[in-house]
Amino acid sequence: MGSRYLFLTRHGEALPDESALTDAGSRQAALLGDRLKQVPFDAIHHGPLARAEQTAKLVADHLGDVPTHVSDAAGDYLPYCPGRAELPADSAGVLLSFLKEFTILERQRGAKLLKEATARFTGPADGEQDRYELLVTHNYLAGWLVNQAQEAPPWRWLALNHANAALSVIRYTPGQVPSLLVFNDMGHLPPDLRWTGFPGEFRTLA
Repeated sequence: MGSRYLFLTRHGEALPDESALTDAGSRQAALLGDRLKQVPFDAIHHGPLARAEQTAKLVADHLGDVPTHVSDAAGDYLPYCPGRAELPADSAGVLLSFLKEFTILERQRGAKLLKEATARFTGPADGEQDRYELLVTHNYLAGWLVNQAQEAPPWRWLALNHANAALSVIRYTPGQVPSLLVFNDMGHLPPDLRWTGFPGEFRTLA
């Protein structure tokens, strides 16, 4: 088996109704594509929502003839819902209040899609060759995959955020624990395009 290099990004900045990317979001996606143009990608995966699809297309324009796949497993859903006993006492109330916004059906759908995403996007590559894949997704799944690569408690995905068009890279090598090689890297973005998707005070870090 070879290693899988999972290049992970959140879609570019979206309009308030999330129906499409903003002009800034389109620029973010194009700049990410330019950064990644030397990577020998085997596949691009993205979720079905317009903001992820548009981001994937703008990135793909820089990558040459790379197969692109759309799947619900790469989409926007609740990956894991912890119980109160799993959460730290000082923040359990806030986190549980947030999780109450999701219905039972949404939680069940998320659990099903997460199982599919784990099988499809993580773990070593089949065959002897290393595999390079780009996953254009949303904040929740990005946080979950990074969290699991670090073998942190499952609830900790709730405390991870991914900036729009930021880059994380996880390596899955046979016989080894996953390695988080890059996290939330915005080096390809100019200061005015960094930290979108985060609260406004993070703009001071650009």
